[in-house]
Amino acid sequence: MSADLVARLRENLRAVIRGKDPEVDLLITAFLAGGNVLLTDVPGVGKTTLAKAIAASIGGTFRRVQFTPDLLPADVLGGSIYNPREGSFSFRQGPVFANVLLADEINRASPRTQSALLEAMAEGQVSIEGTTHALPRPFWVIATQNPVEHHGTYPLPEAQLDRFAVELAMGYPTPEEELKILGSHDEGSPLERLRPVTTPEEVLEVQARVRRVHVDEDVGRYIVDLLRRSRQEPRVSLGVSPRGGIVLYRLAQAHAFRSGRAAVQPDDVKAIAVPALAHRLALETKARYSGVTRAGVVRELLERAPVPV
Repeated sequence: MSADLVARLRENLRAVIRGKDPEVDLLITAFLAGGNVLLTDVPGVGKTTLAKAIAASIGGTFRRVQFTPDLLPADVLGGSIYNPREGSFSFRQGPVFANVLLADEINRASPRTQSALLEAMAEGQVSIEGTTHALPRPFWVIATQNPVEHHGTYPLPEAQLDRFAVELAMGYPTPEEELKILGSHDEGSPLERLRPVTTPEEVLEVQARVRRVHVDEDVGRYIVDLLRRSRQEPRVSLGVSPRGGIVLYRLAQAHAFRSGRAAVQPDDVKAIAVPALAHRLALETKARYSGVTRAGVVRELLERAPVPV
């Protein structure tokens, strides 16, 4: 059943996101691990479509919030509404109460509003006016940011970047795939033809099974070694946190599970390390202006770290 679920999800997503198989597989891996995703890419490459397709595939609820400078935390989380007829307050849920939340252009909102998502992303709940409200399960955030237009944006702080399991970019399709995309809209949007292939309950069951995928102690030490090397790297001012290590551990389990294995191998860690760790690094100023990239640093760490056999 579990392997079949992965195949069903992959087929559904590939029906609407063409020519992006590695990105779709990475997204499924993050979904199985219960990790939130940050999409950093130009407009119009399918970010919103991808989020809607995930929600439609699991038969779950989907909400989209366009982050703007005047957006308030209550616009995302919800708040109390006064009923003058009854003379009482009642809680109105915000768009965060969904299985899949698309936080579109999250870096255009103020840091105060950005931080409103931290508790939701980390704990699956929100605290409003002293009351804790549980979010639907599964709960998944896909946030987007435009890497081109920086005017009027608020860069995500390290504490918030650390809440995202992976950062990825969709990129433009190939000319052949783009031609297929044009033709696929002849009879309406492919999203309109998408049908659920699983349920939120089955997703939760599979996510629980992912956490039971065996991780040998040597593989765990390999992950810890990568974290330690990131903190000792002279070109890096801020290395990977212990939270980042836990996320890499979970993603490696999900990658092994998606590949049909009952135990994590070092190759699972290596396959997921760059999208899982690069956005957690802060480069030294000299390195940043010398053309060094965070992804490049992670690749070098992988080359230097001894691989368990």
